[in-house]
Amino acid sequence: MTRSKTTCHSKIMTITRSITAFYQRYFPSPFTIAIMLTLVTMLLAFLVGDNKGWSGLVSVFSYWEQGIWNNDLLVFAYQMMLILVLGHVLVLSSPMQNLIGKLTQYATTTQNAVVLVSVTTMLVAFFNWGLGLIYGAILARQIGEHMQRAGRSFNYPLIGAAGYSGLMIWHGGISGSAPIKVAETGHLTSLMNGVGSPESIALLPQSINFDQTIFSSGNLLIFLAALVFIPLTLNRLAKFAPSTTVSFKGSNENYEESFHGSGERLDHSRILSMSFGFLVLMVFFIQYSNSFSSLQITPNMLNFFMFGLALILHRNFAAFGQAVGKAISGASGILIQFPLYFGIMGIMKGAGLVVLLSNFFVGISTAATLPIFTFFSAGLVNIFVPSGGGQWAIQGPIIIESAQQLGVPLPKMVLALAYGDQITNMLQPFWALPLLGITQIKAKDLLPYTLVMMLVGVVIFGLGLLLI
Repeated sequence: MTRSKTTCHSKIMTITRSITAFYQRYFPSPFTIAIMLTLVTMLLAFLVGDNKGWSGLVSVFSYWEQGIWNNDLLVFAYQMMLILVLGHVLVLSSPMQNLIGKLTQYATTTQNAVVLVSVTTMLVAFFNWGLGLIYGAILARQIGEHMQRAGRSFNYPLIGAAGYSGLMIWHGGISGSAPIKVAETGHLTSLMNGVGSPESIALLPQSINFDQTIFSSGNLLIFLAALVFIPLTLNRLAKFAPSTTVSFKGSNENYEESFHGSGERLDHSRILSMSFGFLVLMVFFIQYSNSFSSLQITPNMLNFFMFGLALILHRNFAAFGQAVGKAISGASGILIQFPLYFGIMGIMKGAGLVVLLSNFFVGISTAATLPIFTFFSAGLVNIFVPSGGGQWAIQGPIIIESAQQLGVPLPKMVLALAYGDQITNMLQPFWALPLLGITQIKAKDLLPYTLVMMLVGVVIFGLGLLLI
């Protein structure tokens, strides 16, 4: 029995080492990939579309420039940056740090540690993916340090993988880019302008609220299945995963709210910060009570709530500002890459590539199989476009056009894209970079376990799309 477990673990390690080596050898940075995708899209628009000759090339360049500076999409990019930054800021507050400190005391073995970390991380990530990502990383790190001090043997990379589990359920959660954006009134119409016919655009709903997507019974059942089977899988892996030797270099980032120097009194005033935080929450409930009651949860609503809550939890503006400074670097990918994805979408819409791709999917699909094709294609696209918001900007018009032609409910298609996008996060290490930095775990040690999680997730989300 022990030999079979060792053999199984050895095979998993061999496969994932090959995947890691492939990434390291052939995959450049996500920014470089975005540039390459831009050039490929330009070439396709010139060769496949109706944009021939010099005038056609000028038109392609025009579509690209207009897409980059699309005002609605630039607002979208800033909303996504705030979702990540404010989620990160929340986890850096003293109450969250105290909670994490208390949870570490319950981790006595790798088996119960991975269950504790994965369950709580997925619950937190369901609310906000940025919060879940940093929470899982810090919890994994502190559990590792706690178990090392206690002289216990443990598998640290497996615990780190559990801390990354939130990124495989995030897009089906409250901060998911596609579901939260389609809940905005008029977003679907704006996205499809220049793609669909006026008649088809007129048939689009003004919004798709959370009662049809995130809080639908189907999505909640799928999330519950992930919440059960992912921890069980990690617990099973922990039974034969070997112990690892960890050498923590220095201390983890200082998340304490300590201040030095002679700062302004107002910067450190608890009364002012907490009063303003409560004012923000009061305005939040006044402005969004009707939308909240109808489950029309939008990026502005979520960010406004997290802003007020973060001011209260950090207790003064100086602490809040320090946390923002630590969190803002994590949003650099969104800041610089999103406009490139918007430019790609501008080319695809202007050159008619969206319609061509939609017709291709319609030609190979039925109403029953289109969500499954969308799920797997979204997983593939995520490897090259590791951003749910960027992916929605590129792939969203295609799935909407396809769904309208085959009569597939739009909420199901939005979730199919969300599931596909999130599942290959376990294979694409881009969003794991903050976790790798905090935990000091190497990607090659993390990927063997996240790959197993991905395979389990494919079964959960694939069957969910077929059966629910």
